[in-house]
Parts: sequence; structure tokens; C-alpha cells
Amino acid sequence: MTSAMEQHRIGSGFGPHSTAAEVVAGVDLTGRTALVTGGYSGLGLETTRALAAAGARVIVPARRPEQARAALAGITGTEVDPLDLADLESVRAFADRFLGSGRALDLVVANAGVMAAPETRVGPGWEYQFATNHLGHFALVNRLRPALSGRGARVVVLSSAGHFLTGVRWDDIDFRTGYDRWLAYGQAKTANALFALHLDRLGAASGLHAYAVHPGSILTPLQRHIPREEWAQRGWVTETGAPRAGFKTPEQGAATTVWAATAPSLDAYGGAYCQDCDLAESVPDDAEDMLVGGVKAWARDPEAAARLWALSAELTGVDAFA
Repeated sequence: MTSAMEQHRIGSGFGPHSTAAEVVAGVDLTGRTALVTGGYSGLGLETTRALAAAGARVIVPARRPEQARAALAGITGTEVDPLDLADLESVRAFADRFLGSGRALDLVVANAGVMAAPETRVGPGWEYQFATNHLGHFALVNRLRPALSGRGARVVVLSSAGHFLTGVRWDDIDFRTGYDRWLAYGQAKTANALFALHLDRLGAASGLHAYAVHPGSILTPLQRHIPREEWAQRGWVTETGAPRAGFKTPEQGAATTVWAATAPSLDAYGGAYCQDCDLAESVPDDAEDMLVGGVKAWARDPEAAARLWALSAELTGVDAFA
């Protein structure tokens, strides 16, 4: 492993209790076009709401379009188009439709994802969480690259403190020798951070920046594969079922995403891993407190990021920077 890129807070003026609406107060996104995967549920819905309120036109790709349209009813400036991130043909078709419209993209938020899902195989046998959370977004952003040509374009990729669980398992990325739903989730979240790191390296010269985001601990539909009794066992909820202290509301959870999408101060920190509306602090490899968060070295390793990019390009057959 090469020397990881350390980072520290920069003092953004916002914090863990800031909301997405507070972050975009005074921000004018009129004339800008944003795309938010999974932008109709949980954190994605709050992200869409905040960006649209600031004046952006928000495209919401959705695996369940009718559900998405119902959730977005009343939020002006939004549109829905079918997309299944686990299906690369669906990704290609969506990107072709968008590029065919001739519109430019100012922002992509890679928000959609799955957590701790049962063992599932998609495509040519890929592990479902890695394929959906990482490979689908990798292919989508690369295919949409022609629309992300304006200076100041940004890609925000949602990672998680789940990356604490493991780096990329290069010898068994698809968990063919034994599936662990939490390690598979952790690997996918590390991959999200590394994707943003290398995308920024490739795109910075043309004005395209990318950032990874840990939104914090929030109870949303993302936890749908986890039994409620496990929520209590993991200390996520109290005896009454209420979120434990330290958990955020969806409005607070979306704040770091929106900050990473719009904060001018981040231009100087391309590829950064963000948390609590600021850069996250680098933490030791043996750090265990996910509620405190931070970013581990294996999610900030440029060599691993380049290796993952090459592998992802090989697997998906797409590389807009080749």
C-alpha cells in the first residue's frame, strides 16, 4: 500500500446537526441540472428536496419509477427515469437517453445503495452489493461523462463508516469462498470512497471534481434487509425503538451530501472524504467507533484507487478516461 492521503477538518461553519436546507440557504442553483440516484427515498429524497429548493433541475433515476413519482409529487423541478444499477444494460440505456437529450449535467449524486443484503448474484455472477453500490455507479458516471464537461461539475459518491469493516478484498471481491453480508457492504463502501478519489484525479484538470461522503448514522429504508431485533442488538435503537443518541435525522444526514455538492471551499480538496459537513479526520486502521466515524487509510489510498478503477473498467467495459 502506498502512503494514504491524510486529511483533517477545515472548519466549514456547519456541523453534524446542520440540515440540508440550512446548507443550501442562500445557494442559487438556478439553471443547474443534478442527477440523484435513489433520490426518492431516505437521504436521497432529502437531497433531491434541498437541491430542487435551491433552483436545480433534478433527475431521479429509479428502479421503481412509479414509487419515485409518488414520492416526488409536489417537489417542483424533478423528473424520473427508469434505472437499475445492478443491470449494466439498464445503465447504458439510461445514459443513452440522457445524452440523447443534449443536456449538460452539473452534478451527479451517487446516492442509491443496498446494505447487508442476503447473498445475491447479478450480471456475470457479481456480488450484489459491490455491483450495485460501486460498479453500477462507476458505469453510470463514465457513460455520462460527456454531459459532465462543464468546469465546476461535481460527482458526490455516498460512502459510509461501513468502510471501517474492510478494504477491497482483491483476492475474492465477489465473496465466492464464503459470503459475509457486512464485509460485502464494507467493501462496497470502501470502493465508493476509492472511486471518488481516482475520479477526481482523472477529472480535475478539466474542472470535474469528485467527493466521497459519510452521511452519518441514520435509520432509513437502507436498513430494510436488517431485522428489527438486530437494530437493538447493534445498539442503534433504544428499548422504545427510538434512534440512539448520535444518530441523525434524514434531513441532517443529507446535509453533508448537499454541502459536498455545492460548497465552493471544496474546490481545493478534490477527492476528499467528507463527514458532518466538513472533511473527515483520518483515523487509525484499528479505529472501531463507527458512530464517531472518520476515514481509514485503505479508503484514501491512491494506488488502491487506481487499481480499483482499472478493475472496474475491465468488469464493466466502460472507461471514459481511457
